[in-house]
Amino acid sequence: MKFKAFLLVLILFTGTFFSQTLQSPSEFLGYEIGSRFTRHHRVIDYFQYVSKTLSNVKMEKYGETNEHRPLYLSYISSQENINNLDQIRKDNLSQTGIIAGNANNNIAIVWLSYNVHGNEASSTEASMLTLYELVTNKKEWLENTIVIIDPCINPDGRDRYVNWYNQVKSTPFNADQNAKEHREPWPGGRPNHYLFDLNRDWAWVTQVESAQRIKMYNKWMPHIHVDFHEQYINNPYYFAPAAKPFHEIITDWQRNFQTQIGKNHAKYFDKEGWLYFTKESFDLLYPSYGDTYPTYMGAIGMTYEQAGHGMAGLGINTDEGEVLTLKDRAIHHMTTGLSTVEISSQNATKLNIEFKKFFNNSNLNYKSYVLKNDNEDKINRLKTLLDKHEIKYENATNGSVKGYNYENQKTEKFNTSTNDLVIHTNQPKGKMVKVLFEPNAKLVDSLTYDITAWSLPYAHGINAVASTSKVNSSANKGKNFMNNSINTSAYAYISKWNSIEDATFLADLLKNDIVPRFTQKAFSADGKSYKEGTLIILRNDNRDDSFDAKLIKIADRNMRQLTPVSSGFSQSGVDFGSASVKPINKQKIAVISGKATSSLSFGEVWHFFETQLKYPITNINSNDFSYTDLSKYDVIIMPNGYYNSVLNKSTLEKVKKWTRSGGTLIAIGNAVSSFANKDGFSLKTKVSEDKKDEKHDNLTAFADRERKSVANLITGSIFKTTLDNTHPLAFGYGKEYFSLKLGGTSYEYLKDGYNVGYFDKNTKNVSGYAGSKAVKNVPKSLFIGEQPMGNGSVIYMVDNPLFRAFWENGKLFVANAVFLLNSDKLK
Repeated sequence: MKFKAFLLVLILFTGTFFSQTLQSPSEFLGYEIGSRFTRHHRVIDYFQYVSKTLSNVKMEKYGETNEHRPLYLSYISSQENINNLDQIRKDNLSQTGIIAGNANNNIAIVWLSYNVHGNEASSTEASMLTLYELVTNKKEWLENTIVIIDPCINPDGRDRYVNWYNQVKSTPFNADQNAKEHREPWPGGRPNHYLFDLNRDWAWVTQVESAQRIKMYNKWMPHIHVDFHEQYINNPYYFAPAAKPFHEIITDWQRNFQTQIGKNHAKYFDKEGWLYFTKESFDLLYPSYGDTYPTYMGAIGMTYEQAGHGMAGLGINTDEGEVLTLKDRAIHHMTTGLSTVEISSQNATKLNIEFKKFFNNSNLNYKSYVLKNDNEDKINRLKTLLDKHEIKYENATNGSVKGYNYENQKTEKFNTSTNDLVIHTNQPKGKMVKVLFEPNAKLVDSLTYDITAWSLPYAHGINAVASTSKVNSSANKGKNFMNNSINTSAYAYISKWNSIEDATFLADLLKNDIVPRFTQKAFSADGKSYKEGTLIILRNDNRDDSFDAKLIKIADRNMRQLTPVSSGFSQSGVDFGSASVKPINKQKIAVISGKATSSLSFGEVWHFFETQLKYPITNINSNDFSYTDLSKYDVIIMPNGYYNSVLNKSTLEKVKKWTRSGGTLIAIGNAVSSFANKDGFSLKTKVSEDKKDEKHDNLTAFADRERKSVANLITGSIFKTTLDNTHPLAFGYGKEYFSLKLGGTSYEYLKDGYNVGYFDKNTKNVSGYAGSKAVKNVPKSLFIGEQPMGNGSVIYMVDNPLFRAFWENGKLFVANAVFLLNSDKLK
């Protein structure tokens, strides 16, 4: 007994000794937190040091960024909880129905995510302070709480910002707002490697950081998730509760507990006299944020915003004459982080009870969503996304279903086949299914922070029906695998053209020096019909002994089915030697980047070519554009941006000369405005009568001006367009397309050119918010068009078809513009 007592004393003494001798972040790093920015690898060093020193802290590497920086999670709790970590995780998942079981968990799971925007860098500094406080002074909260800390979601962006700041800052720092250290250059540290905003990618999972993080999130399904941010330097601290609109599936408990959390934070801020605000901004609607995505997964999801971001540096003078320091910013974030853990610990049992209730989906109106499988590539792409979120799907049975038809916005009958996909809402993540698939999100307030429409059937270009009755279905059959065979007697091989996967296959052919052709007119061969855009790979164009084997290998790895034909004589339509069957040459593509462009839009183009098409591009800085030899390029892409400083009179003449010689100029989003109403370009801005009269309206009350201004906006709303799918720009599409319109500016139909996609006179928004004035200007306006110019073309893409890489159905327009227009011309 004496020995056991001695051993117990020894254990207690040892634990106390470790907690007393554990180095604080400042002691470990050799400088006070807030006196400099800590590079990512040193942050990880500190977390690893703590986990090696204390047995109740565990680290797990969950991934790696594009620039090969590691991504880690840290688990902090009591020793008993850490010893039972995986069982607690499983018990929690059993409450959702994700795994079998009926455990009654009483451990709160709190996930704290830092630095999703790389130049909002104070939160990663705060993560180290928060870790230290939890394991030294706040250990009692850990008895019934597991805290998961991701110290830096976006290491590539953070180090881009920190490295730049360290290079230009003064010593000591200069607090003058005009100092260079407060003027971050393009593209800034906010986005990741591909210049994506990771805080808008939670649901779409287009980036490697998101995919790896979502896998871990689904493994845990926490009760609380906090996303730490920074906002403009003159704003006080923002914390929960969030602003309206709240999505309708958000429960009263989720809303009320946000208020409880906010009051707990206020207690600490009031004591120090720190300013803060709540409820005025940062709503809970768009599903792809770090607060909304967890909310729709049953958690209390929150954004915390500290003044600062990339402008603040180590310290800056605010407009109120105070110096906002990095140290202050880090302490504020530490305070809200600790306060979150505290109130979660105090309400651990209630959190679990309400979390479990969230997964009862019996009250959802739509019971099943049926997606018509008219294009297997699109269905497979959607399955891949659902797999990432661990959302279940099945195949329909032969029959019919009545419901809301997405294509015509009517309730009617819909024939189903065993190839059609069915997603039911009576599954653990049924509420997320509703959010992602609902035809039109209920919007109780027009003042929102982001787009208001995102429905996946529209984004993926799949016709669907939403049924209030559960649709009969069976287990999904999985994906088919291609197994092409060499046919040395084939005159040609034929491959379809109606998905971005077909474009990736084409790009692979070109990179491997195989010459393909495409048909501008439909034809039939060997009893099969082929549409415009179909790829034809002729043996005569590829006189190489290894042609067949190389082609088959490329087709198999791209999962493309090839059809060999023995003759170039068609049963109907054009023969293979027709002038309408045009060769596709390798295209040399330049993309404009730099301060004239939106970094996000450039990133979308860069990511699209590099990760989906896997086809090379040349990145040209907008500052260099005026003296770049354009003759080296076949295609120039201008992402969304403001090009007034680039496209002066002489540069516009240079662009027109290059286009006339056979170039294809593609303008996306606001880039099209650079050519509107300009000499030699047929694009004209459409001005509504409401806009003309607007300058005379000065009688709106000051308090109402913000709300009234949204009448001129379209904040990410879906409109139906009409397509001329006989034009190469629309090959692979049907006669209609649903476009995500991101702004209120509209353009008239082209008088000298092809209106390939347009909004007709009856157009109205199908889903999402569109201002009462802006919406009047959409009918009879351009969506996408071609203006022939000499031997080349100018392509106007009014709505960005690559938006955030999630609007999958728009991507083929870009591939068509690059490869099917003017690509037969040797320059």
